[in-house]
Amino acid sequence: MGTDNEPPRTQSFALNYHEFPRPGKLEVQATKPLANGRDLSLAYSPGVAEASLRIAEDPSTASRYTTRGNLVAVISNGTAVLGLGNIGALASKPVMEGKAVLFKKFAGIDCFDIEVDVSDPEKLAEVVCALEPTFGAINLEDIKAPDCFVVEKICRERMNIPVFHDDQHGTAIVVGAAALNALRVAKKSFGEIKVVSTGGGAAGIACLNMLLSLGVKRENVWLCDLDGLVHEGREANMNPQKAAFAQPGGPRTLDDVIDGADLFLGLSGPRVLGPELVGRMADRPVIFALANPEPEIQPDLAREAKPDALIATGRSDYPNQVNNVLCFPYIFRGALDVGATEINDAMKVACVEGIAALARRTTSAEAAAAYKGEQLTFGPSYLIPKPFDPRLMGVVAPAVARAAMESGVASKPIADLNAYKRTLDGSVFRSALLMRPVFEAASRAERRIVFAEGEDERILRAANAIIEETTDKPILIGRPEVVAMRADRAGLSIRPGVDFDIVNPEDDPRYRAYWETYHGLVARRGVTPDIARAIMRTNTTAIAAVMVHRGEADSMICGTVGQYLWHLQYITQVLGGHGLRPTGALSLMILQDGPLFVADTQVHPEPTPEQIAESVIGAARHVRRFGLEPNVALCSHSQFGNLDCDSGRRMRAALDILDRAPRDFAYEGEMHVDAALDPDLRERIFPGGRLSGAANVLVFANSDAASGVRNILKSKGGGLEVGPILMGMGNRAHIVTPSISARGLLNMSAIAGTPVSHYA
Repeated sequence: MGTDNEPPRTQSFALNYHEFPRPGKLEVQATKPLANGRDLSLAYSPGVAEASLRIAEDPSTASRYTTRGNLVAVISNGTAVLGLGNIGALASKPVMEGKAVLFKKFAGIDCFDIEVDVSDPEKLAEVVCALEPTFGAINLEDIKAPDCFVVEKICRERMNIPVFHDDQHGTAIVVGAAALNALRVAKKSFGEIKVVSTGGGAAGIACLNMLLSLGVKRENVWLCDLDGLVHEGREANMNPQKAAFAQPGGPRTLDDVIDGADLFLGLSGPRVLGPELVGRMADRPVIFALANPEPEIQPDLAREAKPDALIATGRSDYPNQVNNVLCFPYIFRGALDVGATEINDAMKVACVEGIAALARRTTSAEAAAAYKGEQLTFGPSYLIPKPFDPRLMGVVAPAVARAAMESGVASKPIADLNAYKRTLDGSVFRSALLMRPVFEAASRAERRIVFAEGEDERILRAANAIIEETTDKPILIGRPEVVAMRADRAGLSIRPGVDFDIVNPEDDPRYRAYWETYHGLVARRGVTPDIARAIMRTNTTAIAAVMVHRGEADSMICGTVGQYLWHLQYITQVLGGHGLRPTGALSLMILQDGPLFVADTQVHPEPTPEQIAESVIGAARHVRRFGLEPNVALCSHSQFGNLDCDSGRRMRAALDILDRAPRDFAYEGEMHVDAALDPDLRERIFPGGRLSGAANVLVFANSDAASGVRNILKSKGGGLEVGPILMGMGNRAHIVTPSISARGLLNMSAIAGTPVSHYA
């Protein structure tokens, strides 16, 4: 946040970040069109009166007609800004703006930051309560203790929406999740541990209360602050919240109570816990040194004193960062979505358990990519998930929503929590909603899918996800020792020969059968037995194709390395014939305003009219796999016959071929891409055409154009690709491209995992 201890270069970067290209980190964007008089009459007078009257009749409809149901206020008076202290309301604004950005980034929640220049807690509470009509929930932030307790208590009593002081409860939830997993690793239970804590502020008290709700016994909690141990009869620097943890007896210090402690919870200041004190703690101690920017003890010093210690800090440059962003976006997401009237203890515990459970699962490929080089395997150095793990939304928010419904504070219960989870996943993984019909179809089958490049980490992550999430059986081609080593390095528990089958190209008992099969298929194409033997030792694409040909796998996926047409050559050699031949490659581009399919991006550089027609028919069939109706545009430099160019002639000929038989999908051509996507423009140019609305499939007259559009949509349009899908091969083979992600490979495995009869 730019303190005096930071080097000038860091301060400059931070200040430039906040100032340029425009000051601040937030803006307001309209969600409805305002382009003409009609829009204005709906957005404001007279149309707006209809929404206002409906809300006046039924206040619960405010979330239908306004942003209130997805709008949170982050409110502070700047009296206790993390790491900066009492800097005042105005100076706290960059921090509150940052909090608002996190709400939007991680949970899609709109947020206004409100800085209030009021120090009296009761007056501050009055201000907050008066804002209830505007917001669906309130996030109190950076208000000093004990004032924060007063403000939250008044607001919770008077307001009928969730009020959540994140400094208290957000920290407590993440500490609870980390403690849950740390004790699991240490093989200890909450009911038996001794807890020593330093810092009696809002966060410290909330963390202790959370530990009590998880099973810690109150008599086993020893709370120290600047005046020593909180004990019975003490009067200095006390409040009711601290007094709840008073121990019997007289004055004592941290040095007096640390012996045998199982868990140290520090929310105080730097260097409070010395190495000599750590040495007196119990075996396998849990040390949460959460002071920022300098913790109560540096992790390396703690580990020197107790090599078996489990350590967490508040810093991002050490493992196990206790970061509130793991909690607050998702607890508010779940609370808003069920119309919760408060955030209660049941919802907080559900949040704890959801965060903790996610850390124990295999790390997502997306989190691994965001934290490249870090070992993200559950254990001493990975007790809680990373903030950029995209699965947090789909795990934590539904758990919170369920707890709100079960505890009776949900005004809008969700009937189908599984569907709700899928919707949340779809907001994070853009392919999730579109891929749902494909995954559902794949779940009704059990297919064996062989991956040619089985040593690639993306393949390993995809295989792990296939095992966890589908009924398909992955088969990997690769050297077992390399696969095992790379799986271990990626933090994956799967092992070759145990969790999945493996084919070792250097030493497989089926080697002779494979090369003889391959030679039998290509002997009349100039392939000698020696060449066949060499290929079956070195060419994993050919090996995978032979496995599918022999019935040892149902489908194959290759292409994470190498050129597309090189892979296609071997697939065609082995799997072509008997009505199967590659007719085109179809890429699904997931854009902000919906899906768009592009063909043929790979197979035919200059397709004939017959090949274009086949690509159109294949694309229409595959589009329906995603639950969509195809609307196909044949794209060319010529537009409805206005140019006598090669691409126009081939497109017109393809249109004639398609017209020779009845088709159960809409198609039209030839046309420019803008006419395909803009029905108003198309109607002016060519009234009464066959397409209705915007095309969702673009078929091009050469692969340069198709591939170029695909890459522009990916690189500049923010498009996410599913594919390419190899059409014409009966779903027996698919060739991806080297840019594909692990999530993309999982999507392709679902496509390969659907029997061709399901969609033919």
